[in-house]
Amino acid sequence: MANRVNTEPAAASLDRPLLLTPGEDLAGYVGGLAGRLVLFLVAASSILAVLLIFAFIIREAIPFFFQGEAEGSALRHVLDRVVELFGSTKWYPEADEASEFGALAIVVGSLYVTVTALVVAVPLGLLTAVCLSDMVPFGIRQIIKPVVELLAAIPSVAYGFFAVLVLSPLIQEYLGVPTGKNILNAGLLLAIMAVPTIVSVSEDALTAVGRDLREASYACGATRAETILRVVMPAAHNGIIAAIILGMMRAIGETMVVWMAAGMAAQIPSPWWDLAQSVRPLTGTIAQEMGETVVGSTHYHALFVLGLVLLVFTFALNLVTEALLGRMRRQGGRIA
Repeated sequence: MANRVNTEPAAASLDRPLLLTPGEDLAGYVGGLAGRLVLFLVAASSILAVLLIFAFIIREAIPFFFQGEAEGSALRHVLDRVVELFGSTKWYPEADEASEFGALAIVVGSLYVTVTALVVAVPLGLLTAVCLSDMVPFGIRQIIKPVVELLAAIPSVAYGFFAVLVLSPLIQEYLGVPTGKNILNAGLLLAIMAVPTIVSVSEDALTAVGRDLREASYACGATRAETILRVVMPAAHNGIIAAIILGMMRAIGETMVVWMAAGMAAQIPSPWWDLAQSVRPLTGTIAQEMGETVVGSTHYHALFVLGLVLLVFTFALNLVTEALLGRMRRQGGRIA
């Protein structure tokens, strides 16, 4: 076989000099500094955007706690507002005589649809992730995983129309309930929307465990099921928990589906296990009422308080998720 001819130019024949002049050295330094500055500004812009969103929502939410206060009783009025907001279920912001802003039923409604979605999405998502990481051939995995992730690309309004036109009549007919727009309807659709997130992150966490632990488990005589349940999943528990939290964030922050499918009734289900009752989640309440609310009114600022509650909750979940994913990456690096 003929030797391959090296066509690469010699270092001495390159146009770029090996020894830079002071001007060229300064130009390179300034160019590198400018590049780092641009990257820093791009990265900082996202942080600044988050801070501005927080500042805007807080600014619009604060007046709710002070509007209508009596002379010399500001602290008492703020406490009364907080107690009313989180201790009452009476949400009548546009009442003629005395408006009421009890958001307890609204917060509970969001928790109901979110927990219902997780009860369905977590087992389905984890089983799919385990199947993709440890059971099916790699070629089939490369087909199935993108198809599952495509579910996240479907617009939420399309899920909402499916809930109203297809799922709602089926629930009403086969379960014999008064209305198909209820917790079960919204929870099932939110579960479908949360599954791609849970599958993607969980599968990455399970794959990051590596072959060494699996082969060591098989060498000790463990079966595939024992290896998955007692070795792989415990080793990937940080990533799995992060996947569940991300799926929860996907469900609790969804607007269109809960607005169209949950029924929008400000009540706490009784009995508590009855998923055929309608509820009014936080996101649906904000979407339904913000467009018809007078800017600057107490009702307007109360909706921003609901948005602040939702933002703080999702931000806290995001911090927990980042911490867990960071631990998963560090463990993956140590295993590698």
